[in-house]
Amino acid sequence: MMENDLSVNVEQLNSTTAVIHLAGDVTMFAETAVKNAYRSASKNDCTNIIIHFRENDYINSAGIAVLISIVGEVKKRKQRLLLAMPSTHFQKIFRMVGLSQYADIFPSLDEATAALA
Repeated sequence: MMENDLSVNVEQLNSTTAVIHLAGDVTMFAETAVKNAYRSASKNDCTNIIIHFRENDYINSAGIAVLISIVGEVKKRKQRLLLAMPSTHFQKIFRMVGLSQYADIFPSLDEATAALA
């Protein structure tokens, strides 16, 4: 797998909420891109971070580790982390590794943003 197997974009929804859009495989090659996106999303004192899984086909233990490192940063900054549209398989993995204890999981981006209203 190559680093370009993942596309990462940050969208500022409003003054308190940013969305990190992920499309592709979440592996060790994603670490720099995802962490940079999180830093960008956290600028301007953003309090809500949504990670939007769009077309993710694969996540491995290194990809899970990247997400866990984001959870640590979110806790330090007293932010809220929401995971939107992960596949059923990803949701199962997130529950197994305990990510669901630190992030709210929603079946769609619209439902995640509505939960912030």
